[in-house]
Amino acid sequence: MEKEPLKYQRLREEMVRQQVEARGIADPAVLAALRKVPRHIFVSEALRDQAYGDFPLPIGEQQTISQPYIVAEMSQALQLSREDRVLEIGTGSGYQAAILAAIACRVWSIERHAVLARRARRHLRDLGIENAYVLHGDGRHGYAAAAPFDAIVVAAAAAEPPPVLLEQLAPGGRLVIPVGPPDVQDLVVYERAGTGVRERVLCACCFVPLLSGLLTEHA
Repeated sequence: MEKEPLKYQRLREEMVRQQVEARGIADPAVLAALRKVPRHIFVSEALRDQAYGDFPLPIGEQQTISQPYIVAEMSQALQLSREDRVLEIGTGSGYQAAILAAIACRVWSIERHAVLARRARRHLRDLGIENAYVLHGDGRHGYAAAAPFDAIVVAAAAAEPPPVLLEQLAPGGRLVIPVGPPDVQDLVVYERAGTGVRERVLCACCFVPLLSGLLTEHA
């Protein structure tokens, strides 16, 4: 991979300081990952100079790469350690998978759009990230083959958390998911504690709906 232009390093540092730290994100591992992962690699060349802005960007297939602050908020809420195994539903560009892989032991990420899954794999491979695995599948079913997970993050909105995802959490595991109607949702953390589940709301957000089925066009 080519040497990264200095301008992107500066933009990334500004992004972390002004959009993330200034809003209260303090997890050292999350901040280090945001400073390390080149976000501009995960968008089209035409949008690279906008990649570090305080907004989502289109990545094709009517999907977006999430606003940097939301990526940071979701990643911090997972409370990851280096030993953790993570499941991501909705790979999209692969950017959040790269952030999670910089913090945790292993990351499995599921994407229903074949073209996005293939592109995300390429981005991760080009960056030399070997502990994140992108699967083309229906994320509503989770990934039983690698369960249980210490953390699960869902980059799509649901009316309620899919029960199968809660079942695939390890004891003490956290599920972070946008919950609510299509126009605006709450970003909610569900923690598997004893025989029950605790929940808390982080902030308002807006994500595309969590849909079932595979999309294989252009695969």
